Amino acid sequence: MERERLGSGGAQKLGPASVAVGNFDGVHRGHQALVAAAVARSRASGASAVVLTFDPHPARVLRPQAAPAALTTLAQKEELVAALGIDRLVVVPFDARLAALSAEAFAREVLQQALGARHVVVGESFRFGRGREGDPRRLEALGASLGFAVEVVPPLVEDGRPISSSRVREALERADVGEARKLLGRDYFVDGEVVRGDGRGRTIGVPTANLASLEQILPAHGVYAARCRPGAGAWHAAAVNVGERPTFGGGRVRLEAHLVDFEGDLYGARLRVAFHERLRGEQRFESPDALVAQIRRDIEAARARLPPPGGGAV
Repeated sequence: MERERLGSGGAQKLGPASVAVGNFDGVHRGHQALVAAAVARSRASGASAVVLTFDPHPARVLRPQAAPAALTTLAQKEELVAALGIDRLVVVPFDARLAALSAEAFAREVLQQALGARHVVVGESFRFGRGREGDPRRLEALGASLGFAVEVVPPLVEDGRPISSSRVREALERADVGEARKLLGRDYFVDGEVVRGDGRGRTIGVPTANLASLEQILPAHGVYAARCRPGAGAWHAAAVNVGERPTFGGGRVRLEAHLVDFEGDLYGARLRVAFHERLRGEQRFESPDALVAQIRRDIEAARARLPPPGGGAV
C-alpha cells in the first residue's frame, strides 16, 4: 500500500479510484465496513482502492479545546487500513485553507481532480465543506455532476447503538477494554518509546518498561492484562499499570509494563501495548512489600487470562 499526502506534489491523479472518506480514528468495525465497500467496488470495476483521511483531526483545528483524544496515530491508521486491502492511503492536511473550501470545491478539487474518484463511500454522519455544509445527500448531487457515484454506508450497530470513535473513547474512560475490543474488532493498543524511569521497579524485583511520548488516549487508571511487542519482535504477556503510583507519592500519569518471562534491554525500543482485560483499579499500598506481593498476583492473573500467543494479537 502507498501513502501519499495531498499538496507538495503528492497524491496526483492516477486514474479511476474508489474512495472511502473519513477521519477513521481507531479504524473501528464501522470504519472497516466503509473500507470494505470501497475495496469491493474497486475490485469489481478495476479502480484503485483509496482511503482519504485528514491530518490533523479537523476538530484540532476548528475546536482545539474540545478536540477528542486520538485513538490511533497516523502511522497506526496506515497499518490498520493496509490490512483491509487498500491500495493507497491519501492524507489531506487539514488547515485553514481546507476548512474554508465549500462543499462543491472539496468535491471538485479533492475527489474529482486530485483523486479521479469514480466511486465515493461515506457514512451517514459524514459532513464536509465550509461550516460542515455538505452531507451525504449533497455529495450525491455533486457526484452526479462531477462524474462519481456515491455509496452511503449505514452505521454498524452493536448492542443497539451505532459503533463510533466516541463509544470507543467512552469505553476506555471507564476502563472497559473488553467493550472497546468489541467495537474495534481487536484489542486497543498504544505505541511508545521505552524510556528510563526512576528504576524503582527493578529495585523491588519487578522491572517495568516505561513508555513516553504517547499520542493516544489511555484507558482509565488501573492494572491490566495486556500483550506487549517490542518493535517487530514476539508478543509477550504483560501486567500493565496505568496511573500515578500512589504508593510512591503519586505524580504524573505513567504507563508501566512488566513483560512476563522477558529478559533483555528495552530502553529506546518502540513498544506496542495491547490492552486485553482490566485486573483491578489503582490503589495505594501500606508498604513496598505489600505492593510487590500484589504485583506478583497481577502477573499470574495476566498470564492466566491472556489468550495464547497469536490468539487475536494486533
